[in-house]
Amino acid sequence: MPRPMWSGAISFGLVSVPITLEPATESHSVSFRQIHLEDGGRIRYRKVCEIDGEELSDDQIGRAYEVDKEHLVPITDQDLAQMPLPTAKAIEIVAFVDADSIDPTAYGAGDYFVRASGAVAAKPYALLRQALDRTQRVAVAKYALRGRERLGLLRPLGDALVVQGLHWGDEIRSPESLAPADADVSETEIKRALALMDTMSVEHLEDLGETLTDRYTEALYEVIEAKAEHRAPAPVAGEEAEPAQVVDLMAALEQSVAKARESRGETSGPGTVHEMPAPKKKAAAKKTAGKKAPAKKTAPARRRKSA
Repeated sequence: MPRPMWSGAISFGLVSVPITLEPATESHSVSFRQIHLEDGGRIRYRKVCEIDGEELSDDQIGRAYEVDKEHLVPITDQDLAQMPLPTAKAIEIVAFVDADSIDPTAYGAGDYFVRASGAVAAKPYALLRQALDRTQRVAVAKYALRGRERLGLLRPLGDALVVQGLHWGDEIRSPESLAPADADVSETEIKRALALMDTMSVEHLEDLGETLTDRYTEALYEVIEAKAEHRAPAPVAGEEAEPAQVVDLMAALEQSVAKARESRGETSGPGTVHEMPAPKKKAAAKKTAGKKAPAKKTAPARRRKSA
């Protein structure tokens, strides 16, 4: 079981729920070491004081804020612990919002499981989880972790609670400059694109099965094992398709629909045609620059471990 990385309480009005936080995700990435190409020796990094040249251990190293190149202000753990911050030892719920109102771009600042601390926390913990689950809402919360105040969402996940870290508003870049110039897209092309989306749609991510397997990591481990055993890596099954040049958009969409239907074992034929909804009058005028429509969030895809 992972070690708790933070302990405190959830502040919910006058209700306090003692809890701890644990990492909700784990990395399966392959780590490499740096080596000297000539003799294979490992490259080591040493922490050395620039004043006296002494090599230091971690317990001899502190932190400081650089005002300028010549002026550093030391900051100790005690300084941080004594900050007048109400969220230093509490996850403070500030509001409740509909889960669909959060733009997915805001996610990605760390996910943590919430564990109730002791028997006294069991009932208020369950109460908060069931209330969130019944209303289909999430709690907007503020908390201090790893030297900074953070913004996050507290939401139910199964029978437990999870905190999903959010980026602050000023940390998200505006996409205005990234939008391409207006392109002339016909209704027929849009309908064919919708037909392609129909053939590729699933109800749950788990329905994709082995498609969600991390093929890159599997292939990387095979390369490592082959080199360790002084043999050639196993050949890749199948041939990688050459990317086709898109000359005719409609033809490309038609071929994509047919290929997707074939991969599902469906008979080839025309895809489902959708009637496009009539645009709402003056809808564009009401939108402010840079504001994005709410998008439904989906659970992140989990890597499947191969047998």
